[in-house]
Order: sequence, then structure tokens, then C-alpha cells
Amino acid sequence: MSPALNTDFLRSRLKLKSQQSELLLKTRHPSAVAFLESAGVRPGSIRKHAAKLLAAGSAAGTILLSPSPNFSLRTALPPASQSVSISPFDLHNNLISQLKSQLPLQVSPLDENQENHISQTLHANYGIHASAVLEGNRLNRSYGLIGAEQHLPRYPGDSISQHDQFQKSGITPGRGAWGYFAPSKLALTPDLIEKEKYYVAVQTLYLPDWSTRLPYLRDWYKHRKVVVVNPKNGKAIVAVIADSGPAAWTGKHFGGSPEVMGYLEAKDGKQRGPVVLFFVDDPQNQVPLGPLEYNLENPPQLMSS
Repeated sequence: MSPALNTDFLRSRLKLKSQQSELLLKTRHPSAVAFLESAGVRPGSIRKHAAKLLAAGSAAGTILLSPSPNFSLRTALPPASQSVSISPFDLHNNLISQLKSQLPLQVSPLDENQENHISQTLHANYGIHASAVLEGNRLNRSYGLIGAEQHLPRYPGDSISQHDQFQKSGITPGRGAWGYFAPSKLALTPDLIEKEKYYVAVQTLYLPDWSTRLPYLRDWYKHRKVVVVNPKNGKAIVAVIADSGPAAWTGKHFGGSPEVMGYLEAKDGKQRGPVVLFFVDDPQNQVPLGPLEYNLENPPQLMSS
């Protein structure tokens, strides 16, 4: 008796293929994307507009269907998604279950064994290489409490009205620990906008060798990519380090941008919550910033070219 067709698996693979093709077109052929969008056609819905495309003689359909192993979605798919249908709900619940047995009952420093197990768990679920120690550097905590931060000014003269989300969170009166993201508004790139949007603050000032190795560590930590995980709901997000803090007297160990905190939902009545924060080993810059999830019903937003 032949096995029953797994329609959910087939559907997820077709959806993934569609997203890969759309991203391939957007990153490699921005002019073709501009043409399609000017005609009111979303690149990922070319099949729905086949007649229009054929009439226009566009070669975009051929480009879209060209296979390539080199693609980068807004998410890092877990290895398991290559063989079974995975939803964000499943991913989050898997992570909750696994981290529950790996984290201490109280928010406290992790030992090396715990950190290694969590690193393996993140790789198994999301396919990313993340660890508490990278190139010999580590923070004073890899598991601690995170609190909400305000927006950072991205360039001289930046204002909260220029930020597209969470304007009620406000903007800091001064620059972040590493200065402005750009020297002017004209120099602000999509990449820098993403870095401010998904940033965290970490307690670099409390590192034992911060003062003695300041020139090296200051450059090493600037915009260093990290993954932040809320063990209570299994949500994970990739961000960069762009500020220093919070102060030890606050009882918090990390700070998160409005977008980071909004996604993680890592706030209790005291405006803080427990998170795991690991460095992401991504020398080729292949892991995009933002939420780590793959939603079959609502495809992840694609990276801009």
C-alpha cells in the first residue's frame, strides 16, 4: 500500500520555492522587479499574471524560475523543515520545550555545558551558528533580563517622526554608544535603517577587559550580530549591538529596541523579561536581521536589494 500524500509538506515546499524564486529575482534583477511592480504585479504572483506577462513579452518569468542554491530569506529555516511541514507555532513550541530543560529555574548565569546545549538547540531549530563565546569574546551574561529601550537617532537631526514604527516609544536625546548610524539623512541606507530597528544594548562597560582592550573591543562589538530568544514563548530575533547598558542598578542585563521588544513580547509588569542572547557567527553576512520564523500562511518579508 503506497503511503498517503503529505499535502501539507507539498504545500510548504511549493510555498518555499515560490519565496526563493521571488527573492532571487529581487536581489539579482532589481530592474525587472521595478518593471513588474510598476505594472501592478507582485514578483511572487507572476503565475497569476501569466497572460499579462506573455503579452508584454517579459523575460521575468524565466528569470524567476531559474534555480540557484544561493538565496537568503528573512528567516533561517531549520533543517527539519526540509522533511516535514513546520509552522511558527511548531518552531516556538519546540524551542520552549527544549529550553525549559536547558535553562535554570531562576534567571542566572549559564555554565559552559548549558550554553553549548542551547547553541546546539538553536542550530537544530533555526540552522544558525550562535554561541555565548565568539572569537574569544563573551558578555557578562548570556541569559538575563532584557528591558525596553527607545529608538536611537540614526543621523544628526533625526526625530521620532522619521521612524516608521513604535513612535510612542520615543527617541533617546543622545547618540548610542557607537555614535550615529549615518553622518546624514542622505547617507542613511536600508541596511543602517534595519540595524537601528533591530538593535540591542549590552553591558560592555562591565566587561573585565573593556578598559584595557578598548580600541579592539569597541570595534569588535560595534553592530555585532546576535540572536535574542524569549524562552517563555519561543520567539527568536536577530539584532545587532548598537548601544551600551543598561546600568547594573536597574537589575536588567540587556536592552532591546522597540521593534525587538515588540516581537519578543519580553515584558512583564516591570517592563522586563528573561532572554537568551548569543553571538551569531555569520562572517559572510548571510543571516538577515529580524524575526526568525517561517510562516506558511504569511510568507516572511524579503530582504531589499
